[in-house]
Amino acid sequence: MEEARHGYSPLAAADEAVIRGATSDGDDVKLRLLGYKPQLKRDLSVVSNFAVSFSIVSVVTGVTTLFGTGLQFGGPATMVYGWPVAGAFTLAVGLAMAEICSAYPTSGGLYFWSARLCAHRPWGPFAAWLTGWFNIVGQWAVTTSVDYSLAQLIQVIILLGTGGKNGGGYLASKYVVIAFHAAILLSHAVINSLPITLLSFFGQFAAAWNMLGVFVLMIAVPTVATERASAEFVFTHFNTDNGAGIHSNFYIFVLGLLMSQYTLTGYDASAHMTEETKNADKNGPIGIISAIGISIVVGWGYILGITFAVKDIPYLLSPDNDAGGYAIAEVFYLAFKSRYGSGAGGIVCLGIVAVAIYFCGMSSVTSNSRMAYAFSRDGAMPFSSVWHKVNKQEVPINAVWLSVSVALCMALPSLGSLVAFQAMVSIATIGLYISYALPILFRVTLARKHFSPGPFNLGRYGALVGWVAVLWVATITVLFSLPVTYPVTKDTLNYTPVAVGGLFFLVLSSWVLSARHWFKGPVTNLDG
Repeated sequence: MEEARHGYSPLAAADEAVIRGATSDGDDVKLRLLGYKPQLKRDLSVVSNFAVSFSIVSVVTGVTTLFGTGLQFGGPATMVYGWPVAGAFTLAVGLAMAEICSAYPTSGGLYFWSARLCAHRPWGPFAAWLTGWFNIVGQWAVTTSVDYSLAQLIQVIILLGTGGKNGGGYLASKYVVIAFHAAILLSHAVINSLPITLLSFFGQFAAAWNMLGVFVLMIAVPTVATERASAEFVFTHFNTDNGAGIHSNFYIFVLGLLMSQYTLTGYDASAHMTEETKNADKNGPIGIISAIGISIVVGWGYILGITFAVKDIPYLLSPDNDAGGYAIAEVFYLAFKSRYGSGAGGIVCLGIVAVAIYFCGMSSVTSNSRMAYAFSRDGAMPFSSVWHKVNKQEVPINAVWLSVSVALCMALPSLGSLVAFQAMVSIATIGLYISYALPILFRVTLARKHFSPGPFNLGRYGALVGWVAVLWVATITVLFSLPVTYPVTKDTLNYTPVAVGGLFFLVLSSWVLSARHWFKGPVTNLDG
C-alpha cells in the first residue's frame, strides 16, 4: 500500500479533502488526518503565532547586527533600496510557504511538506530527510548567530559604558563573550521550559517590544543628533569605498543585500507552531505573511531613521572609534554625545536593541524545539525517543534543552577562529532558505497536479509565485557564496559554500550509509 510504504496515516492519504473541509474547531481532527495524535497544548491565537515569527525576524536584530555590512557595501543607497527588493522576493517565498502550510499544518513544517508533496515518488523520504536536516541545522545556526550577536552587543555596551575604546573602556575577551552567550542560552532554555500559555505572553510582549523599539529608535536617534544627513545622502549616496578590493557597483549592491536577507528569515516558525495554534490552517499562514509584511514596512522605516543620523561612514566603520567599529553603536553614541556631551542616551538605545535581540533568541529556541520535537517524533534524529518527549505542561522539554546545547556548541569555534565561526553561522541564511525552497519546488513541479490546497491558497497564481520564490532562493544562494574581499586568501575566503556543501555532504552520506534503510518519512503515531 503506497501510504503505508511512506509511513503516512492511511486516513490522511485517502482523504486530504477532509482536512480542508473540517470546521474551525477541528484542529485536532485535521492533525489526526495528517497522521498524528495531538500532544502539544493548543493555546496560541493568530496574534501569538505571528508574534513568534515577528520576534525571530526582528528587524532591530538583523539591521542592527549587519548595519556595518550595509554601510560598507553600498551604504545608504544599498540599504534604502535593497531592503524593499529583498522584501518583495521574500514575500513571494512566504506566500508560497503559507499556501503549503495551510494544507499541512504540522510542527514538522517544511520536511513534512516535502514528504507529502513527493508521496508518490520512491525518493519521498529522502526529500523529507534533506529538507528536515537543512531546516533544523539552519535554525540552530540562527539561534547561535542571534545569541552570539547579543553577547557581542553586551561587550560593546560595557565598552562604551566604561569610557569607550578611546577612553580606557573595558573590552571583554572572547572567553567572556562566550560566557555571555552561554548565560543567554541558559535563560532562553528556562523560559522555553514554561507552559505555552506563559510563553505566549512572552512572545506577544516581544513582538510589542520590537515594534515600539523600532519607532522609538527611528525617531529618537536622528532627532537627537545635532548633525543629520541630507535626504540626498540617504536616498542617493552609494558607498564604493569598501576596503575590500571590490569596485563593481552591482557586486557591491549584491553584497549589501546580505543585511536585508539575513534579517528577513526565520518566519517558518509560524509553521512549526501550528500544532499549538488554534485554526492552524488559517492562522499559521497568516502568521507567516503578516510577520514578513509588517517587518518589511517597519524595517524600512528603521533603516531610514537611523541612516539620517549617519555622516562619516569611514569613521563609523573604523575599529579605532569608541565602539570599536560597531557602526550602529557608534551612531547612537555620537548622536547623544553631540547634543548632551555624554553618550549615555545612546547606551540606553543599545539596551533597547539588546532586549529585542534577547527576545529574538528566545523565540528562535521556541521554533528550534518544535522542529526538533517533530523531526524526532518521526525517528529522524539520533536518540529520537528522548527528544520528542513532552512534560506534564505539554512542552517538548528535552527538545528545548537539546536546541540550546547545540547552539552553544556551534559558537565554540569562535574561540579558535572567527572565520570558522562565521562559516558555520552562514548556514543560518542559505541553509534555511534552501529548506524553504525545496517543498516549494516540489509543489510547483512534482505535485502540481495532485496538490490539494487548504483554506489559504493563491489560486491560479500559486505556481507563478512558487517559481519566483524558487528562483530567488537559487539566486541568493549563488550571490552569497561569492567572495566578499579581494584578493582571496584563507582568511578572507567566503566559506559559505564550504559550510553549506559540507552540510549537504553529511546529510547525503548519512542517507546513503544508513538512513535510507530505516527512515520512511513522517510516521503516524496514531494508536492502531
